[in-house]
Amino acid sequence: MARDTGPQCKQCRREGQKLFLKGERCLTEKCGVERRSYPPGEHGRGRVRASEYRQQLREKQKTRRFYGVLEKQFRSYYEKASRQPGVTGENLLRMLECRFDNVLVRLGFAASRRQARQMINHGHWLINGRRVDIPSYQVRPDDVITIRPESGAADVVRQATELTAVVPPWLQADHDALTAKVLRLPERSEIVAPVSEQLIVELYSK
Repeated sequence: MARDTGPQCKQCRREGQKLFLKGERCLTEKCGVERRSYPPGEHGRGRVRASEYRQQLREKQKTRRFYGVLEKQFRSYYEKASRQPGVTGENLLRMLECRFDNVLVRLGFAASRRQARQMINHGHWLINGRRVDIPSYQVRPDDVITIRPESGAADVVRQATELTAVVPPWLQADHDALTAKVLRLPERSEIVAPVSEQLIVELYSK
């Protein structure tokens, strides 16, 4: 399975804001953005030429890194979103939000998307009673998410739930029983990702 194994704190520093790629660590003084707020590399503190293309590219890269998606995957999501009825940018964000690994984070069952992907790959989660080990699986309305009864990850999941204050209104979670339900697809106003999707659409429309 292809995945990004590069330093995560450098990704946040490159985008100039916290992408919460390391879960609890991002909330402490050990966060890379808190310690060094400038971009990584030899020329990190140098001047940056602002341009429309640069702004669009950085927005696309930030979104891709926030959701933990590789370049080819992200392009595929955009092409699917552009073929769907409605606003392309909102369709794109909705598809990214409905990824199984992202849903676990939104429910509070994982501290980060990388942790969520690991638990999914190891078969710790069930959807409608069937094991799903594909992090990119698209959840649907009325899907019921439960942890595998004999799973050894229950303690890790319970620790992650302590970091979550609010569950999005399109999801329903029971942190005691470690079960959840997808009530409906998310609206744009309910997606709290630090993303300006219109810039991404402009980039791919060139």
